[in-house]
Amino acid sequence: MTEDYKDRIGNLIRDARKHRGLTQAQLAERLGTSQSAINRIEKGHQNLSLEMVARIGAALDSEIVALGAGPTHLRVSGPTTLSGAIDVKTSKNAGVALLCASLLNRGRTTLRKVARIEEVNRLLEVLSSLGVQTRWLNDNNDLEIVPPVDLKLDAIDEVAARRTRSVIMFLGPLLHRAERFDLPYAGGCNLGTRTVEPHMSALRPFGLDVVATDGSYHASVRTGTGPERAIVLTERGDTVTENALMAAALHPGTTVIRNASSNYMVQDLCFFLQALGVDVEGVGSTTLTVTGRDQIDVDVDYAPSEDPIEAMSLIAAAVVTESEITVRRVPIEFMEIELALLEEMGFSYERSPEYVAANGRTRLVDITTKKSTLRAPLDKIHPMPFPGLNIDNLPFFAVIAAVADGQTLLHDWVYENRAIYLTELNKLGAQVKLLDPHRVLVEGPTHWSGAEIVCPPALRPAVVILLAMLASKGTSVLRSTYVIHRGYEDLAERLNQLGANIEPFRDI
Repeated sequence: MTEDYKDRIGNLIRDARKHRGLTQAQLAERLGTSQSAINRIEKGHQNLSLEMVARIGAALDSEIVALGAGPTHLRVSGPTTLSGAIDVKTSKNAGVALLCASLLNRGRTTLRKVARIEEVNRLLEVLSSLGVQTRWLNDNNDLEIVPPVDLKLDAIDEVAARRTRSVIMFLGPLLHRAERFDLPYAGGCNLGTRTVEPHMSALRPFGLDVVATDGSYHASVRTGTGPERAIVLTERGDTVTENALMAAALHPGTTVIRNASSNYMVQDLCFFLQALGVDVEGVGSTTLTVTGRDQIDVDVDYAPSEDPIEAMSLIAAAVVTESEITVRRVPIEFMEIELALLEEMGFSYERSPEYVAANGRTRLVDITTKKSTLRAPLDKIHPMPFPGLNIDNLPFFAVIAAVADGQTLLHDWVYENRAIYLTELNKLGAQVKLLDPHRVLVEGPTHWSGAEIVCPPALRPAVVILLAMLASKGTSVLRSTYVIHRGYEDLAERLNQLGANIEPFRDI
């Protein structure tokens, strides 16, 4: 029995390593051991201490070999027909941006209905290590954040920081709090090489210099420095725009940011900064004008808006299972292109009158899906910065195209290798052909059948596979689902409330 467990642990480690894109030698280097030791571990020929199991889990950013609370795998019985109604939860990406922005405020920040996901948990661990007091106030996921007088920047929780890419958004707020500080390299989804240079070019006008060595960003700040002309972002990135906004918020002059993202999380951050007393003009456009303050010390209460990516996930679940459900609190401004494209493909739905989100600004609707016969679109599907089709919503069109009649070309031009993971749908019966690292050709319709698949390390493709499993005949198993918990709160449980049959379990 012991040998069987060693074999199973070894297989899980091997699969996690491969999905991280690591060689045995690279994993060995991270752990300070030899390649031959990793080879023995993966073959089940090596005794493992609990400490080594935990270290491997941290090195692979995977719960496959982590010990503790939370399910590791999901068993899905299908095919499923969903019914009922479900509310879209608040935005994950807005939530993490607002957590970073809370460092701007010396007063008490209260955020309403924060997405209680692993990405948020990691950021809370980082904030706590800096001396920030955080506590959940109630079952509604209201969160209170109280900073110390002086942040303990030398005590940052490196393990938690390395498990989130969002920590890079500490650069904007922290450059006003210390002349020197270090941030560990960011981790998160494995989506290829994501340079930090756009962040640097946006923050250098505020006096920030960063040298990357030994797995950390070493930051130094020339105090009293501010932009002498408009900051022109070299890419219209969401986190880059947010970093520039947060740096501008505590700069007492006026900062103009051009080629800014106007995506949903950026707008939520702008509304939050306005609640802090920062003057932000041009919200929703690509030119933002920020007049900052030399100090922010207010008690603020803010409710981030709903998540358009989760809304798309739920609508895709209905499409692929041919189900009629009502998705409530859909932020329609950030879903209009997606819905227009679905309409072109033959998707039928009903839409409620608009109403306003708790932030008082974002427009919401309820959408009731109808059973529809879909056809492939005439043109390729590709994302664009807002107001185009959202980059994070593109993967859902792979599973939608798989149930449509005809050929659909998806062009994921932003990420180097995210499209590759969409070929995992083939294990469930889809016909997804990888043309190059950015393009896939999907042929539908699909006769789905169950399979066992290791979760890809990229969040949205992982959820796409889970949705396909809902439509698949028989039993499917999705292994190592930590990446889904990073971006979604109780997704399996909430799908079960609509009639899905998803069972979480652990091997060991």
